[in-house]
Amino acid sequence: MVDIDAGERHVVTLKDVAVASGVSISTVSRVLDDRTPRSTSATATRVRAVADELGYRRNVSASSLRRGATATIGVLVPRLTDAVMALMFEAVERASRRRGYFAVVATCGDDAEEERRATETLLDRGVDGVVLATARLDDALPASLRERGIPHVLALRTDDVSPSSLGDDETGGYLAVRHLLDLGHRDIAILTGPWFTSSGRDRRAGAERALREAGVELDESRVLAVGYGLDHGVEAGRRLLDAVDRPTAIFAANDNLAVGVSTVAQSLGMEAGRDLSIVGYNDIPLVSRLPVPLTSVRTHFDRVAELALDLLLDDGSGSRIERVMPTLIPRSSTAPLAR
Repeated sequence: MVDIDAGERHVVTLKDVAVASGVSISTVSRVLDDRTPRSTSATATRVRAVADELGYRRNVSASSLRRGATATIGVLVPRLTDAVMALMFEAVERASRRRGYFAVVATCGDDAEEERRATETLLDRGVDGVVLATARLDDALPASLRERGIPHVLALRTDDVSPSSLGDDETGGYLAVRHLLDLGHRDIAILTGPWFTSSGRDRRAGAERALREAGVELDESRVLAVGYGLDHGVEAGRRLLDAVDRPTAIFAANDNLAVGVSTVAQSLGMEAGRDLSIVGYNDIPLVSRLPVPLTSVRTHFDRVAELALDLLLDDGSGSRIERVMPTLIPRSSTAPLAR
């Protein structure tokens, strides 16, 4: 063991651990680097035990300087009050931590200038790359990052050019409407979400594919492109349900919209699963705990995050697009059409 003078505080170095362990400094550095796969060899076990006994703490700043990196990932989301965005950030944070990185988040609302400013703030703080969970198809930021050679990845959406990790939204929309068709529904309304999102575009495309396969013609008056907020679901629900010719089923392209529709239905004396079938999307934790648990298409956020980090740390260039298969979770809000 290294004899450290108790009268003066000593910062334990890699050299101290190496001397006490009887190995080279490079071996100690490799064993204690939590960004590499953890070795279970006898030497590695001994080195870690000695480091713990001496009280060694890795100097992240120094190692980052040697690597030319900060081991930090920037994550940009519109807002953290949105359950989907909060779940996405938490998944990215977990995936980053498993790789020895630290994730920091910035919010930008739905404003393109705020998005640019927030991204520049993250870059000014030396992040090694950026995960963009913002939504617009007409967003100029990914093109700017590509031109500047800045590692980045799009999460939960794609512009079909930058590296992207997202759910297979086309398949998800198909699963949702196929479920309603299998229950006997033919008068189905679709809330697509905003037109400027790849998720809204693809979920509608999947819904239309299911209808075509069943020989059901889509009535454009039953398709509403709205925002993704709860209030948007309430507004759309009033338009669809406060009328004589109500649809028998509604596919809402996110859970907020579906909850908003359910609220309106309840106010009109209707009950989801009895008078109206409703399918949401993303399967946020709340929806399984509603008085009438919501049928929803589950997005596997952790898998999306894992693939996003793989793409980003692979240097964040190229145009690979990874799509994660969603899962339909049937619950009480959908039921066979009453004859």
